[in-house]
Amino acid sequence: MASLLFVPRPAPGSRPAPGPAARLRQGASTITCGPRDNRGPLQRGRSLSTEAILAIQSLKRLTAADRSPAAASAAASSALGRLLKADLVAAIAELQRQGHWSLALAALHVARAEPWYRPDPALYATFVSSAPAASDDAVDALVEAFLEEKARGGGFVDGEEDVYKLTRLLRALVAKGRGRAAWKVYEAAVRRGGLDVDEYVYRVMARGMRRLGLDEEASEAEADLAEWEATISPPARDVLDQMRARENSKTKASAS
Repeated sequence: MASLLFVPRPAPGSRPAPGPAARLRQGASTITCGPRDNRGPLQRGRSLSTEAILAIQSLKRLTAADRSPAAASAAASSALGRLLKADLVAAIAELQRQGHWSLALAALHVARAEPWYRPDPALYATFVSSAPAASDDAVDALVEAFLEEKARGGGFVDGEEDVYKLTRLLRALVAKGRGRAAWKVYEAAVRRGGLDVDEYVYRVMARGMRRLGLDEEASEAEADLAEWEATISPPARDVLDQMRARENSKTKASAS
């Protein structure tokens, strides 16, 4: 303690000479670093945790030389196997955003092995929407896997399914031109599963099947819509007619 009292103090107004590091900072210009391509940086905050970011980087390093399905699956198990549910789901979304669809698919296989996993139509909808070109067979296989998972879990149960998520999957498949796959989901959930859906789902299927050239399926969806409308009580039908009239008037106004 006494030695600290005898440390020489600089005279008032004098400043110590800058060290080598300080002189280097003074003479060097500011260096900025931007992205190396058009892809944005990894998302932080609510989307990705530090653990998820590191896991994604590790997965991409492990598969840099070999992107085969077997190598991607082994690398995903090693890099992502210890992530929590929220981090793993966020990592899947980030890999899709970056265009690494095959790696995102490998991450989905990791999620399937987790005890919390349940087949989510919204999650599969993101895979369909982000699928690269010329991946029709992969999308069809993905739908088959989804339906098998639902069948093993007891199928589509009315009152426990989120119709909005199911609609997202159907719309994504129609938008990708996978009419047969969309019809398989519709049949399993609505026609055989008895899921209580709204008018919008029937119209998505009827118009989508018609646009994709599946006239028989489109007619069946229109028949399902007519059957559904027949079960609506008179007050609800009046409200529905008013909504349709407002929608038609808006469409005519925008067209003119």
